[in-house]
Amino acid sequence: MNTIFSSQLFEGKVILITGAGGGVGRATAALLSSLGASVVLADSKPDPLCAVAAQVGGFPILADLRRASECERIVAMTLEHYGQLDGLVNCAGVWVEGDSSLATEEDWARCMDVNLKGSFFMCSRAIPALKETRGAIVNISSDAGVTGNAGAAIYCASKGGVTIMSKSLAIELAPFGIRVNALCPSDIMSPMLTFQAEKFGEGDPGSYFRKLLSNYPQGEQARFIEPAEVAQYIAYLLSPAGHAITGASVMMDFGVTSGY
Repeated sequence: MNTIFSSQLFEGKVILITGAGGGVGRATAALLSSLGASVVLADSKPDPLCAVAAQVGGFPILADLRRASECERIVAMTLEHYGQLDGLVNCAGVWVEGDSSLATEEDWARCMDVNLKGSFFMCSRAIPALKETRGAIVNISSDAGVTGNAGAAIYCASKGGVTIMSKSLAIELAPFGIRVNALCPSDIMSPMLTFQAEKFGEGDPGSYFRKLLSNYPQGEQARFIEPAEVAQYIAYLLSPAGHAITGASVMMDFGVTSGY
């Protein structure tokens, strides 16, 4: 992978990544590992977790982020294994879409528990360790965490919560040298996007993709973000180069939200 960063940028640093088996999580783990970081890989799905651990040589932890006790266990295992924590990247997320009048409590609970509750309690339980290292947190939000999307009210609510939560934590933790930012990408060519197209594309994933891209200002040149591109931005926000950036909602959306 081509990178603008020094190969030893994160030497001696320990970075914990949730949702490590997904597209962005895996790309982030690969990049940070290549830059010298020791990576802790947390995911709820054993097969993707094993695959990314084999790829990057990180420390895998199978866990369910929907429970605060599990978030606490992940941090405790990280400290037991490495003795420190320098950064947290919350990539874990799920998508919910559909007519809001037909939404179920299960839809709401699953999306909120993974996207918002899990992200909050990972941040919460990591704070004491990050105070020791004056570390950084990057929470993956979404363009849908800044503007509303029709048919995705639950998802927008969860990601909007992540965005504002990140700002609040940034203010709270600034006196301790901890930086917190929300990265807000548009559609990423990842397993989650493929799942969306297959489940909600009414049997025509290609049409689903085209409809999404029709919202982009690039017209015929429109494309989805690649996970490796998101990983580069995450690395920047974790790095010393991003020292002045905290409490930001960093847009990475090809200008999709620029007209709002």
